[in-house]
Amino acid sequence: MPNKPHAPRGPSKKSVPPEEDTSFIVFGDGKAKKKKGGYASTSAENSGSKSAAKAPAGQTDVKGKGKATAAQPEEGPKKPDTRTLIAGSSWTGKLPVNLLSEHFQKQQWAKPDYRMHRDGDSYAAHVVLSKTNTKTRETTTLPPFKIPPELASKARQPSAVEARNFAAAYTLFRVASAKNMHMMLPPTYKDLWKGEFSDIKKQDERDGKAWMYEADPFFGFAEREKAREIAAKEREKKEKARAEAAKAQNLQPGMSMPTSRGTSSGKNILKGWERVPKIELGKKTRKKVERVIRRDAVWNPNGIVMDPNSRIRIEDEVTDLGFRRSHVEEAADICKDREEVIEWLLIHVPEDDLPSWSLPEGYVAGISMASSNLKREGAIKRLAAAGYATELCEEAYDSQGSSERKAAALLQAHLLRPDDDEDDIEKDLENLAIPDDDDATVDENTDPWEEEMSSLEAIYDKLFSRPSPTVCRIELDIKQQGKRLLLQVHKPFGPYPITVPIITFEAGIPAYIRLSIIRKALLHAETNFLGMPMIYDIVDWLQQNAGEIFKNPGRLTDVASGLSADHQVANQQQHATRNKGRPRKAITWDKATLQSQKLLSQWQANQETPAQKKMMVVRQSLPAWRLRYDIVRTVNESQVTIISGETGSGKSTQSVQFILDDLIQRQLGGVANIICTQPRRISALGLADRVADERCSQVGEEIGYAIRGESKQKPGTTKITFVTTGVLLRRLQTSGGSTDDVVAALADVSHVVVDEVHERSLDTDFLLVLLRDILRRRKDLKVILMSATLDAEVFQRYFADVGPVGRVEIEGRTYPVTDYYLDDIIHATGFTGQGADFEEEPTEKSLSANLRSVGFGINYDLIAETVRCIDGQLGPKDGGILIFLPGTMEIDRTLQAINHHPQFHALPLHASLLPAEQKRVFPPAPAGKRKVIAATNVAETSITIEDIVAVIDTGRVKETSFDPQNNMVRLAETWASRAACKQRRGRAGRVRAGECYKMYTRNAEAKMNERPEPEIRRVPLEQLCLSIKAMGVQDVPNFLASALTPPESTAVEGAIRLLSQMGAITDNELTALGRHMSMIPADLRCSKLLVYGATFGCLEAALTIAAVLTTRSPFISPRERNDDIRAEFNRIRASFSTNQGDLLVDLRAFEQWSAFRSKGASTRELRSWCAENRLSTQTLFDIASNRSQYLSSLKEISFIPATYSSTNPKTQSTYNKHNSNDALIRALIAGSFNPQIARIQLPDKKFAAGIAGAVELDPSAREIKYFNQDNGRIFVHPSSTLFSSQTFPSNASFIAYFNKMATSKIFIRDLTPFNAYSLLMFAGEIRVDTLGRGLVIDEWIRLRGWARIGVLVSRLRAMLDRVLDIKVQEPGKELNKREEEVVDVVRWLVERDGLDN
Repeated sequence: MPNKPHAPRGPSKKSVPPEEDTSFIVFGDGKAKKKKGGYASTSAENSGSKSAAKAPAGQTDVKGKGKATAAQPEEGPKKPDTRTLIAGSSWTGKLPVNLLSEHFQKQQWAKPDYRMHRDGDSYAAHVVLSKTNTKTRETTTLPPFKIPPELASKARQPSAVEARNFAAAYTLFRVASAKNMHMMLPPTYKDLWKGEFSDIKKQDERDGKAWMYEADPFFGFAEREKAREIAAKEREKKEKARAEAAKAQNLQPGMSMPTSRGTSSGKNILKGWERVPKIELGKKTRKKVERVIRRDAVWNPNGIVMDPNSRIRIEDEVTDLGFRRSHVEEAADICKDREEVIEWLLIHVPEDDLPSWSLPEGYVAGISMASSNLKREGAIKRLAAAGYATELCEEAYDSQGSSERKAAALLQAHLLRPDDDEDDIEKDLENLAIPDDDDATVDENTDPWEEEMSSLEAIYDKLFSRPSPTVCRIELDIKQQGKRLLLQVHKPFGPYPITVPIITFEAGIPAYIRLSIIRKALLHAETNFLGMPMIYDIVDWLQQNAGEIFKNPGRLTDVASGLSADHQVANQQQHATRNKGRPRKAITWDKATLQSQKLLSQWQANQETPAQKKMMVVRQSLPAWRLRYDIVRTVNESQVTIISGETGSGKSTQSVQFILDDLIQRQLGGVANIICTQPRRISALGLADRVADERCSQVGEEIGYAIRGESKQKPGTTKITFVTTGVLLRRLQTSGGSTDDVVAALADVSHVVVDEVHERSLDTDFLLVLLRDILRRRKDLKVILMSATLDAEVFQRYFADVGPVGRVEIEGRTYPVTDYYLDDIIHATGFTGQGADFEEEPTEKSLSANLRSVGFGINYDLIAETVRCIDGQLGPKDGGILIFLPGTMEIDRTLQAINHHPQFHALPLHASLLPAEQKRVFPPAPAGKRKVIAATNVAETSITIEDIVAVIDTGRVKETSFDPQNNMVRLAETWASRAACKQRRGRAGRVRAGECYKMYTRNAEAKMNERPEPEIRRVPLEQLCLSIKAMGVQDVPNFLASALTPPESTAVEGAIRLLSQMGAITDNELTALGRHMSMIPADLRCSKLLVYGATFGCLEAALTIAAVLTTRSPFISPRERNDDIRAEFNRIRASFSTNQGDLLVDLRAFEQWSAFRSKGASTRELRSWCAENRLSTQTLFDIASNRSQYLSSLKEISFIPATYSSTNPKTQSTYNKHNSNDALIRALIAGSFNPQIARIQLPDKKFAAGIAGAVELDPSAREIKYFNQDNGRIFVHPSSTLFSSQTFPSNASFIAYFNKMATSKIFIRDLTPFNAYSLLMFAGEIRVDTLGRGLVIDEWIRLRGWARIGVLVSRLRAMLDRVLDIKVQEPGKELNKREEEVVDVVRWLVERDGLDN
């Protein structure tokens, strides 16, 4: 900070306050303490107008109100005041200390406490923050906001005043860095804010100190203090537990931790978990899930490797939870983070070796079955004693015809050959098969098995026993927990000793260790002893190596084929590779190729035709023609060219033709491929028609277009293609998913023209970021930016670093336009407004009364009267009238008002019209009529209606904005910008002098924004961030920071966080679900529902619900407050669907209406049916229209076949086989709405006495409470079908909501109840509670249950994502049997809430 000159100062009489002590929380009454002697301390800088020098203490009375009795000495230079000292003489704004005090006051914090330090002749300060709780009167004081070392030199100031202001600026940055408060600071501090302060913040964030910049440091401080206390208590508890565990001998690892029963502490660890929903998993269902997971589960699919420090910390933490260190290290080799390590362990470690907290209450590892088949039960027990999973033993025993020996052989073969296919193993066993002893005659003297049995009996004597001819048992010298290990050897299922025997262990050791010993012993035998008697050698090897195997049993995955759950030897990383489509051939700038010469000959011949000569006369009359050489030269010399031209200059139609003609004449026509983007479809279609006409060709030949759902172009023939911005973005987005692919997507393009860049739409700004990156790698690509009201300097600076930037300005060809404002219009038309009458002689009072009657909204009667007035003024002269309105509804109402006058030919113009309907505005009106066009802002730019002579401008526009009530993107009506109104005005002066009638006052115009706010700063960014991720960009915040107008960083972070919660992003990688969502042009929740609907076989239902959400419910709610009327309305709604939620009622109502309509019901019958059921016919038709658009979108991305038809069941295949499954549809809705989820809390159960005993009573609706994560308790809106519900279907414990609104209470609407497994399968992150209480979803929803359930569901969710990934790679392909099984298992879980039936 530059030091400003000031008068010399004498020694200060005020002592410097001492340093504060290190205790950070101070309790007091919050009152300021007076200094000794009764003087209060004041700050001179609290007002910029006060003097920096203080009066001596003796000149002030004891109340601090006295005035100085002695004047300042006259001699010496005059001291500068504080404002001049801090900010310079020209500064008229506030100082940092003022801004800080105001901020603290708004936050209801105590005044800043400045702590001063003096070092020689310089001063430094820092600020201490405190806050008093108004209820408890407790004062919390934070640690001082010390100046960081990097700023220490700048913080030292020549005066205390300057030091305080520096400390104030830094403190303000600490608590308000997310705001634009630097705009109010003096220049020096403004530079510090954007420079050094921001750099230090970025470094702190990288170092994990982002908490230093919290907007509410008191909240964060309290949370951190609480976390420290909890951590200290946890450490103390762990130390105590370890000390107790150290006293025990031969404990299992899982027993070294406090159990979930609370034995190590008197504290009730279930506090807060008593009333949470319980989850159960039926045995049959669990087997089904585990079988699918054993076959297909993949861990850490993105191949993330933990950094060494994090890995060591995680290994220590997880080992402390009771897992073996060797297991944890193995899991850390495979998994990406702590949560996945715990999941891997819970699913791989056998149940007899798991920590006790991870098992359900009362669980005993082992076999527990009730069976009438005692032979089968005994055989399975003996097979499982070796360590094999019970379910595997059951499968093996049953598959081998109830032969225990064959089953043992099969299990052992799987253990030794885990990679081999099961069919191959069974076939090999059949080939090895020899007759059983009781079915064949065997010579005992020559049988190697019998010979070895005799030898072993002689060697081991009493330690050897032989229960049957094919089995021997040998007690080993190895002891575990005081008992000898017992080795049991079965005669092999094949010739011995060519085949290794079947061996098992009986010992009190974990199953996986038993299997590890068996596997290592047999692999050693296969390598060294095949062909000779080997049992003695196996025993000898075991005696020598068993002890070491106990200590280091090896990897769990080595014996996974014998354990339950996942059957995978290694973690197979499966990275999906996307189809990149047809590769585009890169441009080679070769002159005079055969194609270029042919194009030149055709062009030269075409110039001589009469039609072309006639068209050239028209083109030469445009202002752009005079600058054609300047435009071509600038484009050739520059990599980026900025062309600004007034309305009617011909920039949009001529510039692209100048470029193409130049390439053709230079014999480079063969490589020409010019893409021109337009913000709207009508602009692209209109320009393609116009340019094709000017070149005397057909659209689709030399000139083409591409809009969503429609395209006319020929590869190699079309040289100029007009496209909507979204079409070009989709081409880049679907190019392959990497930066190289994005560049390659434009490999065959020579020029990209971006028209109407001044509109600053989200798509345009996004495209500019991509183009700038592409230009850095493709120096031969030319980019041309065009607009009528272009702020060229901004764009020139943005592209300055990629190459030369040229500029061309084209003057417009417009006639004078006369402006009339609202008061002028009222005078001219004599309009009085509804219910208002002018006095006979109008006065100012009557005029203001009429202005009030018109109001600020759109008055359609006034518009109609103005049209009639203009028509009267024009008389017999021709010429059309163009009316600018904000939306289609306003257009319809305006046309209704105008159509009362038969002399007008009234037409609509907006983006939703079909191209043929849009083109109706260009031809002249029928004879005897005047053309009147009611249009949205599509008529502002790009398209030109030649005969317009008068414009009526309402000054309103509908802009995309974020509606916080329902988290949806909506169109909101607002004032247009002055730049847009200037464009509208210019449309009146194209053919002759015109008039512009402005339906607003001059004062309203003055308050309009100069330019529209860039869309990137006023809409939610989830869809944009998803599109960026879809193109392979890893660092989305950094990418958006390079935009022309970067969005707020907090908005970007919030968008990425929401995408992660929705399942679109995992590990900073786009999931398969996210890739599908990025390609469907719809609200993210709707697109997610469409993907789920097509995958789970209820596509038609998903289409209808998504359409309802983007329109409204078709039911017409009664306005009357009569209870009987409302009860009748509720009865009608319930007749369509009972207690299933609002959206299923709407769905079933639409389905009945659609079925009635498809049967050929007349319009009258449909209206009558709708009236009886209180349904809106128009809304139902709107829903049907939206369904068609969504269906087209799914076909465009090839997610469903192009032949699919909603009206033809034969084309629907498996897409709708579960369309009537309410439980599944509710689950999919819940998954799509996540994280908009609330928990249902039922009251305590009540019972009433009955004849058969006590009967449970349903709770009243008023007793049922609902809670969400953000707001705590929330309330069901009275319009919901669930408002008076006393019960919920299918054990529903949660509800998903689409809308949230705050009035007297926080209400939720569009509700859907769902069960716990729907939450588990489709909600956010699942965490295992390591105290054994259950699972935590999305960090706030708790579920009581076995930890392993959460792991199984988590793996199943990953497998479902892989199924969706396959749909990305091969769109439209039917799922195979395995993929169908994954989907079926998920559906089974959510339908039955985890139970078997």
